Amino acid sequence: MVIDAHQHFWDPARADYPWMDAAELTPIRRAFGPADLEPLLKANGIDASIVVQCRSALAETEGFLRIAHATPSVIGVVGWADLTDAALGDTLDRLRALPGGARLVGIRHQVHDEADPDWLLRADVQRGLTAVFARDLAYDFLVRTRELPAAIATAKAFPQAHFVLDHAAKPPIADGNSAEWSDRIASLAGCGNVWCKVSGLATEAKWDDWDAERLFPFVQHVAHCFGEDRLIFGSDWPVCLLAGSYGEIKSALEACLAKLGASVREKAFGANAKAAYRLR
Repeated sequence: MVIDAHQHFWDPARADYPWMDAAELTPIRRAFGPADLEPLLKANGIDASIVVQCRSALAETEGFLRIAHATPSVIGVVGWADLTDAALGDTLDRLRALPGGARLVGIRHQVHDEADPDWLLRADVQRGLTAVFARDLAYDFLVRTRELPAAIATAKAFPQAHFVLDHAAKPPIADGNSAEWSDRIASLAGCGNVWCKVSGLATEAKWDDWDAERLFPFVQHVAHCFGEDRLIFGSDWPVCLLAGSYGEIKSALEACLAKLGASVREKAFGANAKAAYRLR
């Protein structure tokens, strides 16, 4: 099974997405749903996908579970739930009891938007993560270089848990490589319970001036750090449309992974997502 482990659905006419207010995001400020994604998956040889949260709202998670229940190709949902809520465990149990609840595979929060770089280390957040992991759910790190130290400490605090790093922590591709990003990625990869998504890289480059060759040094670095068993492909559709079509993004990342070896590419497009998210 070939899996796109990171895509989104949204409708700005029906919900608020604060991060979408910037003028440069106008091209993607419209509704995107399963009917838009299905032909792209078929055209690009993708069998299934995992839909990932876009806003801090339980209603979105519930909606994604309904979509997963009705859409065979959506095999997983990484939703949002309030990690600081003392009743989080009850909330997660309720979500899993909903139609489509069996496809809840992880939780995510937009940590890089928090003012505190150590937000993940707050006592109430760590308590919430305990509830997440007690239910065999993964946790997706949405962080940049600034928050990587807290992510490293969190991964070490829960050695039996599964963590997935989204977008390789958004490396500063447009500005050139960063020793700080590179070193912190290596430290996080030292935690054997963290997988890394090779996703969202084209939109960290200059949107109108990138190609596989420019992305490759960053892909090569995370591959060196995480190894072939902990790299995961994700399109980051429809955010990726700011930089290129679904096919262009997939082809560029596939080319980067293939340069590292056939087994690297093959595992990143399926087996590693299954392991990270405990997909059945």
